[in-house]
Amino acid sequence: MDEYAWPTDPEVPAAEDRRRSWAATVAALPVGHWITGKVVGRRPFGVFLRIKGVPDAVALAEITAMPLGMNLPALGALVRGQVLWHVDHNHQVKVRLDEWLATDE
Repeated sequence: MDEYAWPTDPEVPAAEDRRRSWAATVAALPVGHWITGKVVGRRPFGVFLRIKGVPDAVALAEITAMPLGMNLPALGALVRGQVLWHVDHNHQVKVRLDEWLATDE
């Protein structure tokens, strides 16, 4: 597998599911809320996460929102972070990563 991958985890919700549940996602994940998520996609600019407890949410943690010196988490890694904002046009939750919790390997 390539070092970088788009989210392909079978549990990643379809765009229509994310759109339909967007209001519930925003309500469940207010700005400042701490989340735990699994890395389901990696790109040079950051990682995509499935957020524990919010089935139709997809989050993006950009590399600029990671602690200085933190490596880009691997696919399958479990991470912890804080909600920074919500991006309405693509139904995405932006997250600032705090730490790696584990690697799913």
